[in-house]
Amino acid sequence: MDKDNVLELRRQSTVFDDPLTQLLREGARKLLQQAVEVELQSVLASYQDELDKCGKARVVRNGYHPEREIQTGIGPVSVKVPKVRARSGRPVTFHSALVPPYVRKAKSLEAALPWLYLKGVSSGEMEEALKVLVGPEATGLSASTVSRLKKEWKGQYEEWRQSPLDKDEWVYIWADGIYSGLRAEDVKLCTLVVVGVNVLGQKKFLAIEDGVRESTQSWREVLAKLKKRGMNAPKLAIGDGAMGFWAALDEVFSQTRHQRCWVHKTNNIVGYLPKSVQDKARAAVKDIWMAPTKAEAETAFDLFVEQFEGKYPRAVECLLKDQHDLLTFYDFPQMHWQSIRTSNPIESTFATIRHRTKRSKGCLSREGMLNMMFKLSQCAQSRWRKLRGFADLGKVITGINFKDGIEQPQPDKKAA
Repeated sequence: MDKDNVLELRRQSTVFDDPLTQLLREGARKLLQQAVEVELQSVLASYQDELDKCGKARVVRNGYHPEREIQTGIGPVSVKVPKVRARSGRPVTFHSALVPPYVRKAKSLEAALPWLYLKGVSSGEMEEALKVLVGPEATGLSASTVSRLKKEWKGQYEEWRQSPLDKDEWVYIWADGIYSGLRAEDVKLCTLVVVGVNVLGQKKFLAIEDGVRESTQSWREVLAKLKKRGMNAPKLAIGDGAMGFWAALDEVFSQTRHQRCWVHKTNNIVGYLPKSVQDKARAAVKDIWMAPTKAEAETAFDLFVEQFEGKYPRAVECLLKDQHDLLTFYDFPQMHWQSIRTSNPIESTFATIRHRTKRSKGCLSREGMLNMMFKLSQCAQSRWRKLRGFADLGKVITGINFKDGIEQPQPDKKAA
């Protein structure tokens, strides 16, 4: 175990103010509860050969102790410790190594809970993470319990990535590559993530897959797997300028339209400019994507070119090369614009991962990173609201036309 990582997290535990802290707390609660249940199963398994006079198991579970809260650096984490009873013979008591009796506050938890997400789900390091979690009391945590936990989490991820997608009609998808700091030899690894929204407005993670950079081949494999799982061709895909995704999309879902992320594009543009003019450029770019109509957006495009082309041609080129795909959102319901102009559903969810992995380089395996991202994604997904204006998603699926976000009259079939 890397003590420096834990000490660093001790110092930072009071400043983790990001939106995912609450999600981490909820995830930690589920993690603890699941670990305690696995502990119990190990205890019951040790008595499985002991039967009472009726041939039934002599030792059985017997409800729970009252729920307890353990105060930590990221807030209270509650857990219910199960009880056991013996039908006959000598009494049996279950004591959790993870949650010893009477513990209300654990300094080790303060450092370990955020770190457990980053390092603990790694297949080779769970035991060390749990020792940090409970301190010396973890001596009673058996290797079989740790092994069973790792197997369960890995199994949950594997089952999820094979689950069918044909029960829903998928309208929009967001795609992004999340770079975690992990490396394979000289190649920087990234996780390819896809989020979709169905016709009911429910946003769900569809793919969290390992990739080498954001190559066309890596994205092709991700999208092909989604298609094999039954996903229909979405009406619109939202992502940054990584060419690998768009080339793969055209191969696998050729009818899906493109919308480039305005947040990524803005950051790319100002990267070509000196700091003295970056704020002015950001405001000019915002005038484009905030324009109420496509015509006004094109006028704002022309104004940006006029202002910056002379001194900063590379910034202008960066904007103009994706002009068509940056304005696709005008052909979709206005209520959806806030959501489909950027890849924010992915960016906001994994922003904390980027922050925390900077402190944990070298501690995570590829498998551990994927499992951790999966765990965090499911926790975040459970709190997502339906897409704003979801009632219009059915219209998008059926092919109703929108101009500048407004539904257009349908042709009179009888007259035709």
